[in-house]
Order: sequence, then C-alpha cells, then structure tokens
Amino acid sequence: MAEGKKKKGIVLGASLAIVAIALMAVVGMPYFVNGSPCDGMIKVRKGSSIETVKDSMEKCVDVEFAGKVATLLKLTGADLSKRQGAFQVKEGDSPFKVMRLLRSGAESTIKFTFNYVRTKDEFATRFAAKFMCDKDTLLAALNDSAMCDKFDRTPDNITGMLSPDTYEFFWDVTPEQLLKSFDTYDKKFWNDERLAKAKALGLTPHELEVIASITEEETVKSDERGKVARLYINRVQQGMPLQADPTVKFAIGDFSIKRLTLAMTQIDSPYNTYRIKGLPPGPIRLPEKKTIDAALNSAKHDYVYMCAKEDFSGYHNFAVDYGTHMANARRYQAELNKRGIK
Repeated sequence: MAEGKKKKGIVLGASLAIVAIALMAVVGMPYFVNGSPCDGMIKVRKGSSIETVKDSMEKCVDVEFAGKVATLLKLTGADLSKRQGAFQVKEGDSPFKVMRLLRSGAESTIKFTFNYVRTKDEFATRFAAKFMCDKDTLLAALNDSAMCDKFDRTPDNITGMLSPDTYEFFWDVTPEQLLKSFDTYDKKFWNDERLAKAKALGLTPHELEVIASITEEETVKSDERGKVARLYINRVQQGMPLQADPTVKFAIGDFSIKRLTLAMTQIDSPYNTYRIKGLPPGPIRLPEKKTIDAALNSAKHDYVYMCAKEDFSGYHNFAVDYGTHMANARRYQAELNKRGIK
C-alpha cells in the first residue's frame, strides 16, 4: 500500500513538474521567439538606467518589445550605467538576443553619407543630426588651430580632407577621433602616384583640393571638370589672378548670387580671387575625390579664360586670349539681360 502511494506521489510530482515547465515555456517563449517588428538603433549614454534604455527602445522599435527586453535586463541584474554607444536591432531579433547585445556592450557603427556641402557649419549640422557629438563641439574642433595642426591642417583647409562619401563611425565618436579617421582616408587617397602627379603640376595636395572645390562650384558637368580645373592650374602656373566668381560668393556668404557686380569683386577677403593673387587659403566647399582626380588627370590645354555658355546649358566657352573671352562674355551678358537676370 505504501509502495503504491509512493509511486503515485512520484507520478504526481513528475506531472506537476511537466506542467510547470510547460507553463514556463508558454510564459517565457515570447522572450526567445517573438522578434522585433522593425530595424532600430538603440542609443545609450553613460549613466543610463534600464528605464532610460527602455525609453530609447520604445522610440526606435516599439513599446511591447522594449518592455520585454527591459524585463530580461532586470531579471539578469544588468548594469548599463557604463554602457555607451549605438546598438543595432534588426527586424526579427528576439528580446533575449537584444538583452545579450546590450549586456555585451558590442556597439554598432552608423553610416554617414554626405555630399554637396560647402561649409564647416553645414557639415557639423549634418553630422550632429546622426551622432552624439553636438554641432558646436564639432565646429569648435574644426576651428581650433591646435587640433587642425595634429593633421597638418589649418582651420581654413581642414575641410579639404572631409571628402563627401559614405563612411561608418561609432555613434559616440569624438571630434578628434572623427578627424583622425578622415586623416587616415585622406592619406590613403594621396598615394605615391597622386603625389607624383601633383608635384609634376607644381602644386601641393592642399592646393589641388582648393582648385577642385572651385571647379565644382564653376560647373555641374562632370565631363567638363577636368577642363575647368586645368584652366585654373594654368592661371596659377602663370601667376594670373584666378578671378573665380564662386570665391567671391563664398567670401560674401551667398551662393545664390546670379550676377556679380563690380562692388562685389572689390570685397576685402582672402577668398576674393579678384583681389588676391594665387589660391585662397582653403576650399570653398568640401571637394570630392573624383574632382581632385579630374584635376590631376586633366588634359593639357592653353585656356585661361572661361565664361558660361549663352544657351544656359551648364557648359562653358573657353578662350586663350582676352578678346575672344570678352566676345563670349558679351553674348552671355546679353542673354542675362534678355532674361532679366540681375
């Protein structure tokens, strides 16, 4: 009789254990199976609590998923106060996987793509919109002579190495780390072959960056950039003033100007190439590497004058002598008058 009761007790205990395991599986399964409904990037600052991280997850994923991850973090006794960075959540990731990601501290990189940037202010604004570093802190670094000197740059020409492209950085990258990365990319670009081509032209890499920046402002036609760049190289080599309209617009701070006046060309600025000889102290926009290559590989010609074509096609008429140039300029100015452009 006692033996039978004992067996029944064992069976009952086993049954209860099975039921308990089943219940735990039912309750716990969503933490291991139910995936994130979308991609998201959790951004964590040092000193953050689990609740702070939960708020971040709610914004980039959703409330229910964030709640599950937060529950697991609490159950495992996670301390996120020393964590900092961005953590990538992919659609379908389970709460358990994301919990482990946050506990591990394995932060993700963020892609940063930029182009058509003219000023440091614009670059800093775009960067700060995606990364932890604020705009003013980044601008202060870009304008700091001691910081720029670490990369053999000045506050005027530091933008020459901020080449438009797609990069990946950690969310909490510091301004110095950021500039160090750009300096690495820049040194890789200026290999022995390109340095030799620059030397053959009698120009430094920094000077070619300036020429590339002016070229990009002068023409939107990629197939004309080499020709335009070579024209400015010719002027530099011959000791002629560049007299590049975009440099005056940069000096004024207004690229929307359609037609320069005589007064505008007299503005006192080291960027006004109507008044200074040679190149301005730095680029007037962040130059693309392909434009620098267009300058380095440009076909030799004798043109030293250019004027926008009167058909407004975006291309230019080029000239070797001033008389031909003035004839080209009169046709363009007549068309400007005809269209009422002042």
